[in-house]
Amino acid sequence: MRPKELIQKWVEIFNEGNANKIAELYHTDAINHQVANQPVKGKKAIKEMFEAEFNMAEMTCIPENIFEDGNWAILEWKDPLGLRGCGFFEVIDGKIKFQRGYWDKLSFLKMHNLPIPPE
Repeated sequence: MRPKELIQKWVEIFNEGNANKIAELYHTDAINHQVANQPVKGKKAIKEMFEAEFNMAEMTCIPENIFEDGNWAILEWKDPLGLRGCGFFEVIDGKIKFQRGYWDKLSFLKMHNLPIPPE
């Protein structure tokens, strides 16, 4: 599967809120680094991260653009509450090997009435 197609599938599964299915899109030793958080290493830990996030807030990813460049896909997204961000996905052999995401964590927490951690 090409990187752009894989990320289209990723968006579909993300919007289902299914941590088990989304984790299957990652390599066993993948890294997911949402820059507002510490990197998450390994498919099992990535699955646990998604489980926690899907339980924490109702999230919807609305793709604005998906670009492909070699082994990379770039997702520019928004959500129904007005939050925007982008994600970079390195796809090797049809699975995500590395992901980095940029978004405003403080705005996300406020929009979902979640506690703001102390500095």
